[in-house]
Amino acid sequence: MPSSETVDATTPVGATPVGAVRLDQVTHRYGRGGQAVTAVGPVDLTVPSGEFLVLVGASGCGKSTLLRLIAGFEQPSQGEVRVSGTRPVPGEAAGVVFQSPRLFPWRTVRGNVDLALRYAGVDRAQWDERRAELLARVGLEGTEKRRTWEISGGQQQRVAIARALAAANPLLLLDEPFAALDALTRERLQEDLRKVTDQTGRTTVFVTHSADEAVFLGSRIVVLTQSPGTVALDLPITLPRGDIDAEELRNSAEFTDLRAQVSHAVKAAAA
Repeated sequence: MPSSETVDATTPVGATPVGAVRLDQVTHRYGRGGQAVTAVGPVDLTVPSGEFLVLVGASGCGKSTLLRLIAGFEQPSQGEVRVSGTRPVPGEAAGVVFQSPRLFPWRTVRGNVDLALRYAGVDRAQWDERRAELLARVGLEGTEKRRTWEISGGQQQRVAIARALAAANPLLLLDEPFAALDALTRERLQEDLRKVTDQTGRTTVFVTHSADEAVFLGSRIVVLTQSPGTVALDLPITLPRGDIDAEELRNSAEFTDLRAQVSHAVKAAAA
């Protein structure tokens, strides 16, 4: 049985699949005239519905800029961005998770999730059930009444992911959400996120500096060159997904080889 949160990506023949992302000759600049700096582009990129794409590269290569363009927070200087066939609208195109959880400290865990359900237009009569589903999905059962400052950094980031999943939009964008966490918590959240996105069927775009994280999470990896960021490597990841042992996967020869390939590509692209 599919999850109750699984995004239905079924579309008529010839239509753009729900959650699919397309970047056509996208370039983005900051500033004007002689002071303008090209941050990224030109980039051509298609992300099929349900894919887990990881953008990886050195600092300043334009990873976060591309994520903001896909979210609709910024408009490209040139080219076109489409999500599910239309121009992305901030707050509607995707659920977004940032490096900082950005929770409301005066609200409980319950209050933070409920606010997301409210903005998502979920019927209030369904909040209790949906909140319980979301918190269970990110491993936070029993935390509803706790203040955000009473839970760990890893738990705060789980709340942020639960909020991003509250809306039924088929796209999830994450900008280095685990970068500030300790190694053990980071690995656990990677495993949780991999499982959650596989179960819900959401298209996912994830930004990271880490080749290890990219290979573990992604079904596809795109390495960007140094600024202005362009595609240096577009690599499908053939590692098994689903119900697998994370430690066994990380210790496999194929994982090690892919991590070395991505790491080499990142270093070469930054040179």
